Amino acid sequence: MEDLLKAVEAPVNPNIPELRPGDTVSVHVKIKEGARERIQEFKGIVLFIHNNGANSTFTVRRIASNGIGVERTFLTRSPRLDKVVVERHNVVRRSRLYFMRTRTGKSARLKQKFS
Repeated sequence: MEDLLKAVEAPVNPNIPELRPGDTVSVHVKIKEGARERIQEFKGIVLFIHNNGANSTFTVRRIASNGIGVERTFLTRSPRLDKVVVERHNVVRRSRLYFMRTRTGKSARLKQKFS
């Protein structure tokens, strides 16, 4: 039975590095528009990660125009993800950064982790 489940399971995407909550990432997503396919970049902070085997996801939040927050959840093993670039590691003390939803301006900044 386990062999059958492993055969159906999606392969690991090699273009996704180890992510942690608080990381500032740039996610390059393949978008299909009619017959064309292009890559769109989504830059933001990783709010949380759900580690659930083949259904693992991570949620990225960014501030769009007019100060409106946009969150997007990505499947870790999705073939639609072209690559994920970790631009900065930040210091956080919790695994779910829900408090970032209410923060704007200077209070929404996170300290950079130097290592």
